[in-house]
Amino acid sequence: MSVERYYRGWHLANESLIAAIAPLTADQLALPVGPSGWQVWSIVSHVAGARVYWLCGVFGEPGAATTPLPEPGVSWEDDPSHPRGADELVHALRTTWGLVRRALEQWAPDTLSREAERRIGDVVQLHSRQSVIMRMITHDAYHCGEIAQALGPAGLGGRGPNGPIDMWSGLSRRA
Repeated sequence: MSVERYYRGWHLANESLIAAIAPLTADQLALPVGPSGWQVWSIVSHVAGARVYWLCGVFGEPGAATTPLPEPGVSWEDDPSHPRGADELVHALRTTWGLVRRALEQWAPDTLSREAERRIGDVVQLHSRQSVIMRMITHDAYHCGEIAQALGPAGLGGRGPNGPIDMWSGLSRRA
């Protein structure tokens, strides 16, 4: 038995983000996002890169090489002089979602307390699988919100052809 059933629906966030990003032009992907100074493309890259970092870099899960971000901890937003296009970003979101899906399908409930070590300089931190799953869910949600805030005023995040970034739209139904 895997933990996938406990996190069913999380894929909707990825699908909604892909739907919002796929039709964007280079100028639209260059819209600034909040006070960070990052652009939409760099935030999307950061979302994808975080998946590789946590699952492959910290927890040692295989598959980084199946993504366009094969070196955990090194992502496209690290090079702001090379903006990424919608096709590249969609590919990164799809392939890194594959890492998430594989972990959810392979990790069992009784393994969620397993910890991995992360070093930041001289500081060593221990992170459980459960804490990293929750970190990635909230990380996706936070950055989807930022992107929606950037796209909305540009007329790209409303109920138009690009639709809103609604992370949970497929989990509800009319009574």
